[in-house]
Amino acid sequence: MLGALALAALGADAIAAALGLDAETPDLLLRFGPASAAHPLGTDELGRDVLARLLLGARVSLAVGLCTALLAAALGTALGLLAAWRGAWVDAVLMRLADGLLALPALPLLVILAAADTAAIGLPRGEAAADVARIVLILGAFGWVGVARLVRASARGVLARDWVRAARALGASEARVLRRHVLPSLLAPVSVAAALTAAGAILAESTLSFLGLGIQPPTPSWGNMLANAQDLVLSAPSVALWPGLLIVLAVAGFTLLADGLRRR
Repeated sequence: MLGALALAALGADAIAAALGLDAETPDLLLRFGPASAAHPLGTDELGRDVLARLLLGARVSLAVGLCTALLAAALGTALGLLAAWRGAWVDAVLMRLADGLLALPALPLLVILAAADTAAIGLPRGEAAADVARIVLILGAFGWVGVARLVRASARGVLARDWVRAARALGASEARVLRRHVLPSLLAPVSVAAALTAAGAILAESTLSFLGLGIQPPTPSWGNMLANAQDLVLSAPSVALWPGLLIVLAVAGFTLLADGLRRR
């Protein structure tokens, strides 16, 4: 499922050009058009092709999920490894910070941060790349917590193993111990946590976009496509069906991927 969605997102422009689809130009004479050869999934409330917008929305939504997962995995691995390696007050400070972030209500906090003016840090609202970067930074700033706690617990167990003690006794530097003996052992839990983080990020981006605080029109994302269709569920259910279905497939794909990684 993820492979199909990724290929569709990467080839969105080529697919739309091959089928003669236009995701941006409105045509009010074709509002809520049914599925046809010219518009395989019909048209939306402005007469724009639904399939073309879904393909472009896949690019945005998957980019948010993957970039957030990478950012959260990098931050969580670095901070969790630092806490396990240094211990003492460093461990206490980092874990209390993680506990504090976990105690905060996630959705209201995300809404407040997403609604804040980000122009001061060079991320103007309304530009596609800036909107994606803003959402990734917000989600990544909180997504690292679970990864860090998992890495800390795993790294503490690895650091107590005999082969790590043997490496230190043979004169290996701390950097070599961490790079050659600890980090490879963390690959499995970090991969699982990153896949779950990607699933959560796609849901969070969809929620923020649905509330009008995420990816801003006219750039399509699955979340703002659902927002545009919320008053049309009864009159034009297909406009809401397709983006909702793709969100379900993407989240299920990342969740199944995490489960498969955990089993292996």
